[in-house]
Amino acid sequence: MPQKQIIAMGGGGFSMEPDNPLLDAYIVASSPKPLPTVGLLPTASGDSDWLISRFYRAFNQLPCRPKHLPLFRQPVDLQAEVAACDILYVTGGNTRNLLAIWKASGMDKLVRDAWERGVVLAGLSAGAICWFEEGHTDSTGALTAIDCLGFLPGSCSPHYDGEAERQGSYHQLLKSGSIRDGLALDDGAAAHFLGSKLDRVVTSRPQARAFHVSLIGQDIQEKPLATHYLGDASHSLS
Repeated sequence: MPQKQIIAMGGGGFSMEPDNPLLDAYIVASSPKPLPTVGLLPTASGDSDWLISRFYRAFNQLPCRPKHLPLFRQPVDLQAEVAACDILYVTGGNTRNLLAIWKASGMDKLVRDAWERGVVLAGLSAGAICWFEEGHTDSTGALTAIDCLGFLPGSCSPHYDGEAERQGSYHQLLKSGSIRDGLALDDGAAAHFLGSKLDRVVTSRPQARAFHVSLIGQDIQEKPLATHYLGDASHSLS
């Protein structure tokens, strides 16, 4: 059976760390293919030309074949475009818009089928939380919960150290029962799931952290997760 993989980044990658390729190189290396085709899904950004250009600039330096899959100028055969990819990489942006457009175009089903075939799913911010049952998002203005694709259990909050209101908002949503227990990811932290189980957390920054956050009685518990800094050559991730 093919191995199902999802790599969810709280922040980082080519769009946030253009001079730090550690997370993007890790994503490319996660594919069993020696020269994988990486398909960018920039839907959450409105198919931003700036992001697409930056993606090619970054991924042309890595051992892969980059391409992008625009949905605002949808290709004639979207299924064939997805089928040609070994990795699908989802940008940040507006999660609510991403989910609506994917549902309208059928991309939600194509992405699930790809995951079950062993295509690596990856992304940051909106492209991270979309895979969970629920996400912690500012897509509607204020930070709130949003129902997502449900490939992974629980919720996810990105940019946990990068936005001043993230942590407090996540805690309040948990206390009010508005969101499930879940995963909080700093910028530069990436959670690598095999199937629906968290296998490891890798980072592009030495101090980036990840937590399992839950409500125990009336109290919030933040359990720090072990991390592996990708810039430390002494760390073996095999």
